Amino acid sequence: MLVHPRNSDWPADRVAEARAVIADVAHHSDHLIRLACNVLIAHGVTAAERKEASVLRLVVDARQPVRQAQRRDQHDGVAR
Repeated sequence: MLVHPRNSDWPADRVAEARAVIADVAHHSDHLIRLACNVLIAHGVTAAERKEASVLRLVVDARQPVRQAQRRDQHDGVAR
């Protein structure tokens, strides 16, 4: 298990990586984009950044075929 010291820069590094993925969204998989959005939704600096990440995640999720989304929801334990 990797333990990060409290004053580590790892959260800032993850946010920077997430921003890089979002900036080059055309060259990344939906899965990676979704992960980047989740990071920015949770750790984005401004409310606007968090909201834009949330909207982008909705767009990426909407691109999935319905059956694939349902399979993922069943796997994640989400009941709809």
